[in-house]
Amino acid sequence: MTKLQVTQLSSKGQVVLPLAVRERLRLEEGEKFIVLGSQDTVILKKIEMPSLNRAKKLLKESKIYARKARLSLSDVKKSISKLRS
Repeated sequence: MTKLQVTQLSSKGQVVLPLAVRERLRLEEGEKFIVLGSQDTVILKKIEMPSLNRAKKLLKESKIYARKARLSLSDVKKSISKLRS
């Protein structure tokens, strides 16, 4: 079992990940994360560029989902535009 580590939030909203965690996950300076917060839980997910094969699979799955949800190209473009603004 992994030993639990404790950290704290700074006045600037920063959290330091303990060295043992950074080493175990091979995290380096400048890594980017997706942050999800719900109730008393915060989840950090490292953002990684997918391999070309994974990217192709994700695109294929997205197209299938869009067809099933009856999304038009216009719907997709509007959603992307909304998220970017």
